[in-house]
Amino acid sequence: MNLMFQPLRKYADFNGRARRAEYWLFTLLMILISLPLSVISGVAGAADETGAGAVGGSLILLLVMLGLIIPSIAVTVRRLHDTNRSGWWILISFIPLVGGLILFVFSVLDGTPGPNNFGPDPKGRGDTLATVFA
Repeated sequence: MNLMFQPLRKYADFNGRARRAEYWLFTLLMILISLPLSVISGVAGAADETGAGAVGGSLILLLVMLGLIIPSIAVTVRRLHDTNRSGWWILISFIPLVGGLILFVFSVLDGTPGPNNFGPDPKGRGDTLATVFA
């Protein structure tokens, strides 16, 4: 549960590494927030003939998603760092069809064991091996 809110604590921190659990739990949090807001917006729009309820619900959803876009990008960049890739790989998602799939594969891959170019391993792997052979 702590990992779910970690990207909100590191709101605009694009440095370091993010574990798979942190990335996917935050994705789950975004789904758990956006799904009920979308349903409420749809129900409010269907119940109101003028459509003002749907506009209000959609506006709330839009504001929430705008507030979560920066931590979403930041945790994706840190997740790419964990796989020893530059954060600029996030731009591959703009390629239709294959870009999102490639980014999905990168987010599913296990992180680099031990320290890499972007910092120490968030799981703490590889540190004990270095002390054994030091």
